[in-house]
Formats: sequence, C-alpha cells, structure tokens
Amino acid sequence: MTADDAVVEWEMYMEAPSPRLPPQHELNKRDWPRYVAPVLNDGIGVFVLSARLTSALATATPALLEGLAARWTARLRLEDGDDMTDDDLPMVLKGIAELAVAADASHGALGLYCWHY
Repeated sequence: MTADDAVVEWEMYMEAPSPRLPPQHELNKRDWPRYVAPVLNDGIGVFVLSARLTSALATATPALLEGLAARWTARLRLEDGDDMTDDDLPMVLKGIAELAVAADASHGALGLYCWHY
C-alpha cells in the first residue's frame, strides 16, 4: 500500500467510519490526492491532503482515530503482510492528526503534505 492509497482509505473512512475494508475497486473510484511535485522515475513525489480530510483528522476523536488505525492495519496486513506492531499505526495517525490541527486552524494558509519515495 502506498501513501496515496492510505490517504484515499482514510478519507473514505472519515466519511463513513466502518471496520469493513472496502474492495480495492471502490478505492480506485475515489478522488486521489493532488500531487504538488510530480512522481519521478524513482517513485519520489509530494502530494497534499484534501482540506476535507485535514479538517476531519484535526477534529477526530481518539476513538475515531483508533478505528481508522484498526482498519488501516487490517488493510496493510491483507495487502502487504505488514510487520508493524499494533502500536505503530495509531501513533502515526495521532501525529498526523496533531499536524492537521495546525493546518486546519490556518484556514487554508497551511496544507498537510506527504513526501514519499
């Protein structure tokens, strides 16, 4: 699972929280993050999370973030045979949600970006 795959899954979850993993074809129908630095031949790129997802993460309750982490863990294990511990993904989401608070409070002056390779 790539970073942009994860963001699409997160946005879908925030719209309708559910532990059910949607099929990949449902994810593929969704709007994908907007790249602000194109993906190069070596796979490096930068995208911005949507304002809607940034706001949802900024206002998410701990229980909502835990539910999202559980579904994300299930997706990673299904697709990648993930080796992460159960504590890693909740901590990642908590950190991203904290960054989202600052971005959301800026009323559009700041964005939440992901650089990946």
